[in-house]
Amino acid sequence: MAAFDTNACQVITEELTAIAARAAAAIRQSGAASLRHKADGSPVTAADQAAEAVILQDLKRLAPGIPIVSEERSAEDEAQAETARDATYFLVDPLDGTREFIAGRDEFTVNIALISLGTPLIGIIAAPAVDLAWRGIVGRGAERLSLTDQSGRTAIRTRPRSARPMVMISRSHLDADTKTYLAGLAQASFVTAGSSIKFCRVAEGSADLYPRLAPTHDWDVAAGHALVLAAGGDVRAADGSPLVYGAPKRLIPDFIARGDPRQG
Repeated sequence: MAAFDTNACQVITEELTAIAARAAAAIRQSGAASLRHKADGSPVTAADQAAEAVILQDLKRLAPGIPIVSEERSAEDEAQAETARDATYFLVDPLDGTREFIAGRDEFTVNIALISLGTPLIGIIAAPAVDLAWRGIVGRGAERLSLTDQSGRTAIRTRPRSARPMVMISRSHLDADTKTYLAGLAQASFVTAGSSIKFCRVAEGSADLYPRLAPTHDWDVAAGHALVLAAGGDVRAADGSPLVYGAPKRLIPDFIARGDPRQG
């Protein structure tokens, strides 16, 4: 984090929170109109595109020299393959949990992360339907706040490891390997949810684990990764190695997000 001192990180985090709030407002205003499917079969709506337009415009204004990697642009802009190798860049998912959004559930989010030297430094996750944001600066703490009244802020931290862990699992992407892993967790209880809200539950100490043992993309993970780290937890590949951002096709093969490693 040498390139970003404490003041710079705090200023950037405040700006990113404001950008996420404006993107959240764009999602609420757009709704789920103009549904179509991308080449990989995943859905995209007018709200995805409206949120991305807000975020891209505002990030370019905030930091014109820092590249942006965004989910919706990735299919159309192959030049981003080179961007992902840069030392510092923004990583964006303008609407994570589009299936939940279309279904009328409240588990969809706006994800913005700042990556430096392959590591997430700052993460913002905003949940428009519940008027909340979670944010963290790695090494400097994490907090939860209202999107519309950002003066009320609550410091959050992961909870110590429990013998009866609460485990977050994906509603839309529960794969066979993850099911096998879950079957080996004695005395665990499970909560199903969509989007990166699952990272938020670990970060705020209302859950202990979030495993995903199937591939997902950098932009689905980075903001939550930063948030959990900032809140005192850890996010690693299933084999214990660090996650690698900017790999081919920007894929994360698997990960497990964990709370505080101390025993409760």
